Amino acid sequence: MSDSILELTARLTRFRDDRDWRQFHSLKDLILSVGIEAGELLELTQWKDTRAVEDAITDPDFRDRLGEEVSDVFLYLLLIAERAGIDIIEEAHRKIDKNDAKYPVGKSKGNAKKYTEL
Repeated sequence: MSDSILELTARLTRFRDDRDWRQFHSLKDLILSVGIEAGELLELTQWKDTRAVEDAITDPDFRDRLGEEVSDVFLYLLLIAERAGIDIIEEAHRKIDKNDAKYPVGKSKGNAKKYTEL
């Protein structure tokens, strides 16, 4: 992991441990929490068309809410990675490498087909 991810994870786990919350952070509950927070992220787009969501990024209140929800998802992902002993940066690079093999530029550029349809 990069130093900044390690430092952030250390700060987050100190926050958790100072409050004795690790007891509530089973892997199952952390995974559920990502889904719950992702739902709150989705809620920001509910009943809006694509253009309205794109335009909302200039609204400071929307940006604040978006930043908070993105952060909530990210922080739970860091806790999952910490709990499971996963190097999240290494795994992200590995996933990009896999996607690069599944979606070669020559076949996938400019379309949204799944790799099985290329």
